[in-house]
Amino acid sequence: MLLTLAWGALFFPGLFALCTWALRRSQPGWSRTDRVMISTRLVSSVHAALATGSGIVIVRSCDDVITGRHWLAREYVWFLIPYMIYDSYAMYLCEWCRTRDQNRAPSLTLRNFLSRNRLMITHHAVILFVLVPVAQLKQQHTLLYKVNGILTLATFFSCRILLFPFMYWSYGRQQGLSLLQVPFSIPFYCNVANAFLIAPQIYWFCLLCRKAVRLFDTPQAKKDG
Repeated sequence: MLLTLAWGALFFPGLFALCTWALRRSQPGWSRTDRVMISTRLVSSVHAALATGSGIVIVRSCDDVITGRHWLAREYVWFLIPYMIYDSYAMYLCEWCRTRDQNRAPSLTLRNFLSRNRLMITHHAVILFVLVPVAQLKQQHTLLYKVNGILTLATFFSCRILLFPFMYWSYGRQQGLSLLQVPFSIPFYCNVANAFLIAPQIYWFCLLCRKAVRLFDTPQAKKDG
């Protein structure tokens, strides 16, 4: 646990520093802003590759998608903590580089950064202060965990499933069509493509619902037993 945390704390800032150093040596004509932008994107890409690879390993190693466990899932949470902290700083550094020629006060730069990146900062804060404690402290029985599960279901349904009928409704409103008329008024391949896109979303939502049912049924089942 602590070793994984330490590795993450060294890996992400170290990779950023190494990348900026290499760019300064190999591309002397580039500005500091260019080096910072490229370096932050490289580190983000490396993290994305590591997260994707870890996900593939975990999925292929677990037979049960609901109850399956893998050590990598637990350890990667600790590896994720330093990245979230690093990424928050990296986003601010990019904002500072982008606006430093405007001679802004540091406090104004910080306010603009927080205003422009509200959703991303919230995303990082929720992962650090909600999801990480929930995942590590095994507080599945607490009210916070259950509320988080309900919010996950609601946001998943709203953003990944209702998105498709919303697109059809928006197109229908623009063209003066009812929602039921839209599928017959657009090219067939559009409907097929949307069906392929929404099918896995519905499947994953069903898995989330099954897990939620198990979560809320567990205390009652134990009581009845």
